[in-house]
Amino acid sequence: MSRTVDDDTPLVGANSPFFRIVKEGLDGLVDGEDYYDLLAEDVVFEFVITVPGYPRRVEGRQAIVDLYSDYGDYVTLHGADNLRVHRDPETSVAVLEYEVHGTSVHTGRPYDNRFVSVVTVKDRKVAHWRDYLDPTAVFDAQGWPQGGRA
Repeated sequence: MSRTVDDDTPLVGANSPFFRIVKEGLDGLVDGEDYYDLLAEDVVFEFVITVPGYPRRVEGRQAIVDLYSDYGDYVTLHGADNLRVHRDPETSVAVLEYEVHGTSVHTGRPYDNRFVSVVTVKDRKVAHWRDYLDPTAVFDAQGWPQGGRA
């Protein structure tokens, strides 16, 4: 496998906290050197609980690359932890519960969010990803609405 991004690319590079926790949760189910490498070309992402302005559905690996390309302009991740994994081998579905920790680039506020990702695997690649996050954590970190909660 060849890498699709630099090792230190924010969010998804091989050294990023997000990639490491996802890789750990999907260990033995998928192959790939970085986050994008784990995804099938025709992967479908659904963002069920998200924030205003974020797409609800994204189709294709390149569209995910494009979506996450400026992530480092908004948040710097420092860690990811509290992984819980639930697998159903009959349906090739893994449910990952995890937390990410970082800092908002714009406000300097802490960013601590919890996720539930429902991941369907086909042919050792992620075919479908359904994501749930805490939008309030994003609002607080970004200072939205103006002034936000401290």
